[in-house]
Amino acid sequence: MIASEPNALELVLDFIRTLEAGGDGGAIGRFLAADFVLVEAPHLLAAEGSMRTRDQAMAGLDQSGEVVADQKFEIRRTTCEGGRVVVEADWSARTLMDLRYWDAGETIRARTSSVFEVRDGLIISQDSYDCYFVNS
Repeated sequence: MIASEPNALELVLDFIRTLEAGGDGGAIGRFLAADFVLVEAPHLLAAEGSMRTRDQAMAGLDQSGEVVADQKFEIRRTTCEGGRVVVEADWSARTLMDLRYWDAGETIRARTSSVFEVRDGLIISQDSYDCYFVNS
């Protein structure tokens, strides 16, 4: 039997809504445990993937405001078991600068799946699997 983490799904969905609303590191920090770890599987924009600490993830979030704007998450499906929350979503944002596959002003899109672990009312980890769509 897996112990239940009260409100884990609601916490993760609030986190995503805060990201979507343009929340910076300060707004996002309240959701993350001090030992939070973000693992990104390899994807189109980072072929090697990455692993970031809480501080690194929040610094990256602050920098992302120079790269994209108007983030949207269309939640397709969620699964929650105990403190583990899985979110599948369609993500989009407007590029603010030229990127490898997109010009400034274009919409970048990805199908995302993320696995969150919640403990004591905070997110302790996020493993993200992103599949970007290239405009053709």
